[in-house]
Amino acid sequence: MAEIKLFSGVNSRPLSEKIADYYGYPLANVELKQFSDGEMQPIIHDSVRGSYTFFIQSTFAPSDNLMELLLMIDTAKRASAGYITAVIPYFGYARQDRKDKPRVPISAKLFANILEAAGANRVMTMDFHADQIQGFFDIPVDHLQSETIFIEYLKKMDLSNTIFASPDVGGVKRARSYAKYFEKPLVICDKERVRANEVKKITVIGDVTDSDVILVDDLADTAGTLCKAAQALIDKGARSVQAICTHPVLSGNAYENIENSVIAKLIVTDTIPLKQHSKKIEVLSCAKLFARAIRNVHEYKSIAALFVEK
Repeated sequence: MAEIKLFSGVNSRPLSEKIADYYGYPLANVELKQFSDGEMQPIIHDSVRGSYTFFIQSTFAPSDNLMELLLMIDTAKRASAGYITAVIPYFGYARQDRKDKPRVPISAKLFANILEAAGANRVMTMDFHADQIQGFFDIPVDHLQSETIFIEYLKKMDLSNTIFASPDVGGVKRARSYAKYFEKPLVICDKERVRANEVKKITVIGDVTDSDVILVDDLADTAGTLCKAAQALIDKGARSVQAICTHPVLSGNAYENIENSVIAKLIVTDTIPLKQHSKKIEVLSCAKLFARAIRNVHEYKSIAALFVEK
C-alpha cells in the first residue's frame, strides 16, 4: 500500500491537526512563502513521490484559501504524487449552483473544473449546499454527512417534545432526514427574499404550539434566515428554538444577530474556525469523521459505512 501524506492549509490548521491526531499520523511539512504583493508559493519539504496525498483546506473567505489549496495540489502533481485528494470540509462558492437569473455564474461548477485542472484525483467534503453539485465533478467525490455528528449529539438530549424545522423550502430534505430518524414531526419555514442575505418575510407551515423546535441548516452566513425563522416559530407558539448548522460562515453581523435572537443555542461543526466566542454557539468537531473517511479511502474501504442508517 502506498505511503500516506497529510497536508494542511494555513487557515485550516486547527482542524487538520485534530484529523491527524485521530488518524494517528502527523501532518507532513509544507511551508507557505509569500512575495511582497501577497503572491503565494507553497513548498513541500517531504517527498510525495508515489504517495497518497491528502490536502486539507476549507475554502471559506478570503479566496486565498482556495488559491493555496490549488497551488498545493499543483505542487504535489509536479512532484509525482501517486494519488491526490482535496479534503475540503467546507466547499465555498457552492451556493451558486445554477443560473437562477440571467447573466450570473455557476461558481460551483467552475471550481469543480479548477480543482480537476490543478490535478486533484478525488474530492472529499461535507454537506454541499446542494447534493447535485457532486455531478459537477468528473472525479470521485466523497460527500460526507454531518448527520453522523449531530445525531450522536442529539441522542443525549430529551427530544420528547421536539419538532424539527427547515428554515427554508430548499432545506426540507435535510431537516426531514432528522425528523425521520427520530420519528418526529417536521415543519417548514417558507422565506421570501428581497435579495441575497436579506429576508423579507417568513411563513411557518405546520403547528409548533408548545414545542421545542430544532432548526436544521447547512450553513449560517449572516444568520439572518435562522434568526428570523426562529422568531417566526416563537411567534407561532413554539416553546423554544435551537439550531444545528454544519458550516459557521458567520459573516457581517452574524454574531450580533445570534446573540440578540430567540435562538437558545446554535450547534455547529469546526469546518470553519469561529471568528469570536459566543455563549450561544457550541462547536462539535468533524475531525474524527474526516479521519475515518481518509483511512477508508487509503485502505480501499467503503465510505458509505460512515453514514447514518435511516
